[in-house]
Amino acid sequence: MLLLVVLVATASWSYGFAQEIPMQSPISITKFQKSARMTCEIQTSKENVDGIVIHWYKQKEGEAPERLLFFSQGKVTTESAFQANRYMVERISVQKQCVLTIKDVIPDDAATYYCAYWDHYNKVFGSGTKLIVSEKGSSPPANSEILQKKHENQIIYVCLIEKFYPEVIRVTWTDDEKEVTDNVVKGDTWQSTKEDEYSIASWLTVPAENKDKKYYCKYEHEEEKASLPTQDSVKTAPQEEDCGTVFNRDQLMHRTAYLVYIILLLKSSMYYLLILFFIYRMWASTKYQGKKA
Repeated sequence: MLLLVVLVATASWSYGFAQEIPMQSPISITKFQKSARMTCEIQTSKENVDGIVIHWYKQKEGEAPERLLFFSQGKVTTESAFQANRYMVERISVQKQCVLTIKDVIPDDAATYYCAYWDHYNKVFGSGTKLIVSEKGSSPPANSEILQKKHENQIIYVCLIEKFYPEVIRVTWTDDEKEVTDNVVKGDTWQSTKEDEYSIASWLTVPAENKDKKYYCKYEHEEEKASLPTQDSVKTAPQEEDCGTVFNRDQLMHRTAYLVYIILLLKSSMYYLLILFFIYRMWASTKYQGKKA
């Protein structure tokens, strides 16, 4: 995954400007023995996209990305390592889209798929679609809410999204005009006490004078897209608790256990250093007395 991130960053920046990343949808697909269909939005100023060669890459967990196929002038060329009859590509020129369909999904298809193409001498990669091969169906978040905490001259909004499957989710903050990226912290997904249920939290910090301004926490999941406005769905967090308490209690227990482990490890290291110090002192003293004799 890190390799592809580096490729995306390198290919997206050139000649002093950033290339807009092609958006893929859905962000994940949970299938087994059925067809999986994913779409790539071609981000280009060209009115006619028929001449653009579209590449599709497959990246398994922990492995380097492999080119699966490329689509040019209405013809699909599949790499020799893959079965050509299992893949279908179509271009929707009016909507500037390229659609990849994988037929009869099998366990070996589990991976993240990226579209890519050359634009302005740069090769740009899509945002990716993760294909999860499982007989278990996907499920939307069971609960989503925004909590508010005032701290000195700031307001902290915490967007909490709970109990969804699979774990793939995209969370963003926006105001009435554009996406907000400053003072935003996105936490990692964590697994709830129930198997195959995940949760996530994202923080937005704004100046206290913006208390009447409306912000939106938007999330995109395989089963659901939603937008939560701060003014309508916000809840005030209890004053005696910090915003971190929005995390699942099991998650906090795991973190506490980890901190205790670190403390014990440091203590044992200190004891070890003390023992080494006394051994050195004893050795130095014995050596000095030997020389003196």
